[in-house]
Amino acid sequence: MSALEWYAHKSLGDGIFWIQERFYESGNRANIWLVRGSEQDVVIDTGLGLRSLPEYLYSSGLLQDCGAKEDAARRPLLAVATHVHFDHSGGLYQFDRVAVHHAEAEALARGDNFETVTWLSDSEVVRAPSPGWRARQFRVQAVQPTLILQDGDVINLGDRQLTVMHMPGHSRGSICLHDKDRKILFSGDVVYDGSFIDWLPYSRISDYVGTCERLIELVDRGLVEKVLPGHFNTFGAERLFRLASNYISKAGICHKVSTFAMRSFASLALRVTNSRTSP
Repeated sequence: MSALEWYAHKSLGDGIFWIQERFYESGNRANIWLVRGSEQDVVIDTGLGLRSLPEYLYSSGLLQDCGAKEDAARRPLLAVATHVHFDHSGGLYQFDRVAVHHAEAEALARGDNFETVTWLSDSEVVRAPSPGWRARQFRVQAVQPTLILQDGDVINLGDRQLTVMHMPGHSRGSICLHDKDRKILFSGDVVYDGSFIDWLPYSRISDYVGTCERLIELVDRGLVEKVLPGHFNTFGAERLFRLASNYISKAGICHKVSTFAMRSFASLALRVTNSRTSP
């Protein structure tokens, strides 16, 4: 299957494109965001990487400047992982320039498929990307990041800037990217319109509460009007406030006890699964 078949996209305007993997039918299917700038383009998360995302970006014309015939005419392209979970980081190996938060840089560099929580089934991939492909073959490949991110860093695209916000809780290196001028938040799995997942290895409820307090502050200060999340549909500031507030209100003792049990089971299952798929 070609990259042009595997992916699909739509424009949200203002140089932002929403890309998805058409034949990965799962609640884990991540949103891939392309943000075009005057001096640099950024891909936010890369999906599973079962087909070449860079090939799709250029073949579809999303990144090919009009009339450009040589690589030299292309703007630099940076792939940023909001975190290293498999559904977001699987395609990072396809890019020359890769950025990730420092808390997860080592896990990505060693291809740690426990920390990437690799969990993929054949039933979720409804059309095989290549003949004979099976989900048990899938692993997040080791990638040496070229840019290590910290809270407060700014990724300069020329005519727009994306500010890195370290927002742990879902994972220890989760980040949001904030376009302050346009009041857009690329939130990864920090927040999306669904149940928050805080029971995976390296999830931490206390961190998530602090992250949600920070999200509420963004809304209270009028700094976010639109959220482009890691899963499902986009939403606005009112929904962001409600999602963050609801999490804080439910993060009590009972939630912590049930989450501990779920995390223990998930950790065991992931260790067994990834020991079976290890080379």
